[in-house]
Amino acid sequence: MIFVLPIFRRLARDRRGGSAAEYAMVLPLLLVFIFAVIDGGRFMWRYNRAEKATQAGARVAAVTQIIPSGLAASWVGVTVNGTILTQGDIIPASAIGTIICKKPAGTLICDCQSVVAGVTCLPINTTGWDAIVSRVKLMEPAATDANILVEYRDSGLGYAGDPSGLDIAPLVTVKLKDLTFQPASLLIFGKINYDMPVFATTLTAEDSVGTHSN
Repeated sequence: MIFVLPIFRRLARDRRGGSAAEYAMVLPLLLVFIFAVIDGGRFMWRYNRAEKATQAGARVAAVTQIIPSGLAASWVGVTVNGTILTQGDIIPASAIGTIICKKPAGTLICDCQSVVAGVTCLPINTTGWDAIVSRVKLMEPAATDANILVEYRDSGLGYAGDPSGLDIAPLVTVKLKDLTFQPASLLIFGKINYDMPVFATTLTAEDSVGTHSN
């Protein structure tokens, strides 16, 4: 007992290794902070990439073939709000409502219930859809067909019997949805995925007859 007490006294006063112990305590927090900074940059990069992907997709949708291709037929003789459209009549924005085209399970569909009677969306143009999806995937490789929505809403700018091409001039919106982001700083708690917001870009359709976009 006489020899043990001095040993404990010396150990209590010994400061060697203190820095290593403090570093070991701070290191986990430091690593989390570093990875959090990296994750912030990764998220901003991923966010910007998805945003640019929708912009590129909307540009393709505005100039390439319209997906509900039946809308591209002549609107002369179509009844809208009780009025039969004749050559040069403005096509009201209420004529087509909102049409949503999507491919959730391998089959491309367009919800055309809001289109006025006497006008059909068919046939559904897969070429136009594929052109949009291909451009989106160039900038956002993680995107799949199921992540993409293409919406058409009439702007009220078109007129029946337009000799230059498409009678209607719909607003075309390309959306990216259900994308996730995985922070590296939280991997110590397991794989945690955060849902990213829905990205959307809207442009007015132009000629809607080509297959490529600049």
